[in-house]
Amino acid sequence: MSKSEAQIRSEIIDKQLAQSGWNTKDPTQVVAEYDILTDLPEGINEPRTPYEGHQFSDYVLLGKDGKPLAVIEAKKTSKDAALGREQAKQYCYNIQKQAGGELPFCFYTNGHETYYWDLENYPPRKVVGFPTRDDLERFQYIRRNRKRLTQELINTHIAGRDYQIRAIRAVLEGIEQKKRDFLLVMATGTGKTRTCIAMVDALIRSSHTEKVLFLVDRIALREQALDAFKEHLPNEPRWPNRGEKLLAKDRRIYIATYPTMLNIIRDESQFLSPHFFDFVVIDESHRSIYNTYGEILDYFKAITLGLTATPTDIIDHNTFRLFHCEDGLPTFAYTFEEAVNNTPPYLSNFQVMKIQSKFQKEGISKRTISLEDQKRLMLEGKEVEEINFEGSQLEKQVINKGTNTLIVREFMEECIKDANGVLPGKTIFFCVSKAHARRVEEVFDKLYPEYHGELAKVLVSDDPRVYGKGGLLDQFTNNDMPRIAISVDMLDTGIDVRELVNLVFAKPVYSYTKFWQMIGRGTRLLEPKKIKPWCTEKDVFLVLDCWDNFEYFKLNPKGKELKSQIPLPVKLAGLRLDKIEKAIDSGEPEIAERESRKLRQQITGLPQNSVVIIEAASALQRVVEENFWVALNHQKLEFLRNEIKPLFRTVSDADFKAMRFERDVLEYSLAVLSNEKAQAETLQTGIVEQISELPLSISFVQQEELLIRATQTSHYWNLDDARTREDTLDNLVARLAPLMRHREGDTTLPPVQLDFRDEVVHKEWVEFGPQNEAVSISRYREMVETLIAELTGHNPILLKIRNGADISPQEASELAELLHAEHPHITEDLLRQAYKNRKARFIQFIRHILGIVTVHGLATARV
Repeated sequence: MSKSEAQIRSEIIDKQLAQSGWNTKDPTQVVAEYDILTDLPEGINEPRTPYEGHQFSDYVLLGKDGKPLAVIEAKKTSKDAALGREQAKQYCYNIQKQAGGELPFCFYTNGHETYYWDLENYPPRKVVGFPTRDDLERFQYIRRNRKRLTQELINTHIAGRDYQIRAIRAVLEGIEQKKRDFLLVMATGTGKTRTCIAMVDALIRSSHTEKVLFLVDRIALREQALDAFKEHLPNEPRWPNRGEKLLAKDRRIYIATYPTMLNIIRDESQFLSPHFFDFVVIDESHRSIYNTYGEILDYFKAITLGLTATPTDIIDHNTFRLFHCEDGLPTFAYTFEEAVNNTPPYLSNFQVMKIQSKFQKEGISKRTISLEDQKRLMLEGKEVEEINFEGSQLEKQVINKGTNTLIVREFMEECIKDANGVLPGKTIFFCVSKAHARRVEEVFDKLYPEYHGELAKVLVSDDPRVYGKGGLLDQFTNNDMPRIAISVDMLDTGIDVRELVNLVFAKPVYSYTKFWQMIGRGTRLLEPKKIKPWCTEKDVFLVLDCWDNFEYFKLNPKGKELKSQIPLPVKLAGLRLDKIEKAIDSGEPEIAERESRKLRQQITGLPQNSVVIIEAASALQRVVEENFWVALNHQKLEFLRNEIKPLFRTVSDADFKAMRFERDVLEYSLAVLSNEKAQAETLQTGIVEQISELPLSISFVQQEELLIRATQTSHYWNLDDARTREDTLDNLVARLAPLMRHREGDTTLPPVQLDFRDEVVHKEWVEFGPQNEAVSISRYREMVETLIAELTGHNPILLKIRNGADISPQEASELAELLHAEHPHITEDLLRQAYKNRKARFIQFIRHILGIVTVHGLATARV
């Protein structure tokens, strides 16, 4: 039922204004039916009626000085809000003419849809609520004081590299052109955060921005961003300060995780205006964030900047569309290759060593277990034949301590070490699970007890000891120890530790984007003024790939295509709609009516303070009306599928185990109704199994023992009468669904724990050579040594070296050119990589190969 303008104003708009802090009863704040005197037609001096020559604006919002700040024009809910667009605009200009002063801001609404029009600056845009008085006065201040951005100076002490300046200019010019959405694609380590901070600085100094929101996806990244803003913009007040929980509204810079900000905007007790921010930055902009937290961007329709390191050819189409890059081109892009190949380089390049163990390649079975280990198993009374696992099952169905030990030993031998050549430089170990990370930590502690448990530490997000000053992440970043951070997901993206020189992939990775974000942890170069004693130089970092990830992405450049998962509440609503439709088509109106009531109850339970629900008010208003549910037809069901079902993605506060049981029972009843007997039997078996796992040892589960035992019989399920069947299933869900949270754990078997000695079967440099050709280190060394042996017989310079004579710098240069001409792979840089010595010179390698001298680090290097 449509509401009149008067109803809209009293029942909806007055409440929305009150939520934004406006008292509609206070004429110093809000004037309803604001009288605007307009010019009469030429030749008429006096109005013929009391109202001729007058306009009446539904609402005018006043500033603290009593002058009009904004106009609101209201229309009926049955009418398009846009019908008030020109009317509201005219009122704004006439009020300015009548009252003098500044042009009011323009709003028009039908109660369900509200539009904000910053006249002469931006076209109208849909918003989810009205601004506060402070918001409007801030808008007015910005409009009055902002300067030309094209002439604004950029603080090059914050971001002074040429590409950073170009990125900032691209955004500032876009804002001048009235664009509101921007996407920067910059390789990890090229200073996205600093670029953003310099941009914020320019926007604040030019009076384009007063309030900034910087969104991140993890607490560790929030702490890192807070530190960066504190360092580069120390005079701008930030939220949160250390230990601050409640939202403060008097700051300039706000840095928050997505879950924190979502909770704030859904919390009615601490209302945050949708107009509170002028500029919103989304760090690590990728699709998964929008699927889960897109509601935040729908709420704050500010100028928006997305930051990502994902290469442009991998960025999801939806991300481009979100930032209005319809042509697939970001606002600005700067690639890893550009950064590495710059002179001087802006990023560190990397070497890749691939290590594969016997068990990873051949699995764990009687065929691959050593005789010694087989005998040990028999002495322990275990059957060797029962041990049969694929290599891909390691750290999933089977855990072998010996494989983790092998990986740690190989890492300690091959890793880039500190200046003393003893301890590894700063390193991240990427592990499969938290349990795997703890096992790797135990291996380090057992193999290297002399470091008293300080060499390697597990850093995972749910450990409170990780965060804050003196926490594990702070220790890893700023102290000598620990040298090795063992991580599960937490350190995969965003963490900035410039001294990282080793990355160990002790797990397979299937996402191309995530893989390169992980590689990006090591790309940052050292800052000359901040050299730390455990890392005095860095020209390259090492990636130790223990799971063939590079090979996987050569074959599958975009990684594994992840199936889009339908949220459980959406799936439940969809199944209910399918059952309603089937009941209607099958001539079962009672079943259709019963499920319709349940669906209406589900709709009532949608989170009313979610911006998604607020924006869908018009569609929801239709289904609130009783008439909609009378004589449901396919057209109405299609409307429910298209407009209402997707809204259930907002449901986050629910008992999902109970909901999953309800879904299974609903799916079973639909299969029975559709006469799909095989499907119904399969679903029934699954439901019976779930019920059987309810623990009768818990008192309130025991209260339902008779029902639980009844469901285990076939008689319980053999119900021919439709009404009786539906009553029975509704009773089942009502009584047992809330108990599903107590089901006895995970019925899957725990992984088998083994401790067999593993060995390396394959070790090579994956990419090696001027054009990154795949050449193994052993083949490279064999090629160099064979060539030098062949040339030594007749080359005078090589003969002099073999005989122990000194050679001149010119002869050394001639020899280097000769060898390079014979084979382009023979360069000083590649010899350093192959022989594991980063400081030896070309002639030292030749002397070593000829057996004249042993250079420290060369004689012990092995493949």
